Amino acid sequence: MPKPFTLPTLFDEVKTLNISFLKKHGYLKPNQWQTGVINWTKRGEIISSISVGVGTPRKPQSPYIEFDYKYKGEKINYRVQLVTVNSNLGKGEIWYFLCPRTLKRCRKLYLIDGYLFHRSAFSGCMYEVQTFSKSNRGLNKLCKEYFQYESLYCQLNQKHLKKQYSGKPTKKYLKLSQQMQRAERLPPDFIERLLIR
Repeated sequence: MPKPFTLPTLFDEVKTLNISFLKKHGYLKPNQWQTGVINWTKRGEIISSISVGVGTPRKPQSPYIEFDYKYKGEKINYRVQLVTVNSNLGKGEIWYFLCPRTLKRCRKLYLIDGYLFHRSAFSGCMYEVQTFSKSNRGLNKLCKEYFQYESLYCQLNQKHLKKQYSGKPTKKYLKLSQQMQRAERLPPDFIERLLIR
């Protein structure tokens, strides 16, 4: 009997929690204990939520985030340590999660099999582009840039985009510019030609 075909879990499709979300919503202010609920939405409707508590006590105690939720009827409660690293610009600190399974510092946690961990903690997971054949990866990249031309243009011209730092173009600005240039080089009938093949 043949082995049943199984699709890998895609990192692009799972729920994630980003350090920038915690910072934006005031969870990482010093010397506080703050609780709240984090919701994930799809088309404006809440599809999932978890309760969190974030403690940022004075040293020597370590800051942490505590998760409390149910997964498949099972109550789950655990902590993930938070660590800071001095900014290379010499201004302030950068926050990271410290994954309890891999002990890796990360800025994003992935919710897979009921737990929020670093992506390397899960086996058999991939990004969507990794499921494409080698020839389709290049084609997918071109199509993506073709359809995102307007979005790239808006990103390049947004008010607060830092285009230069110390007289050199920033990495983000260079990347967006290169994507725009590749999209502009595509002929107007690019999609029609693909359909004819």
